[in-house]
Amino acid sequence: MSIQDQIELFLASPAFGVAGASTNRDKYGNKVLRCFLQHNRRAIPVHPTEPEIEGAACAATINDLPAEVVSLSMITPPAVTAKLVPLAIEKGITNIWMQPGAEHPDAVALCHERGVNVIADGSCLLVVLGYGEH
Repeated sequence: MSIQDQIELFLASPAFGVAGASTNRDKYGNKVLRCFLQHNRRAIPVHPTEPEIEGAACAATINDLPAEVVSLSMITPPAVTAKLVPLAIEKGITNIWMQPGAEHPDAVALCHERGVNVIADGSCLLVVLGYGEH
């Protein structure tokens, strides 16, 4: 499958989880969330303590994401990515996009082993969808 096909499959999800979502508008975890929202896509930030970010209600953990979330954006340090990917796969997430800087080789390998569509080639959601700083 080409990277373009992988991206289209990821973007076909009815809703998106955003692991690493941040209340800090300068951080990529906030920008990725806002990018989904700018494109009228349902995005659920994953944050253990914040009730909402950018007006979107947070899920405290990946396990708390609604069932319609089959695509997960990861804007997390690689060590965190490695811990969260097994939880996401167990939850039933079938598409994982590791934003540049979030990639972890073990997590990528696990996705390949489990048949999860993983984007970890340096592609950036902000570039693919188009992001405007508002």
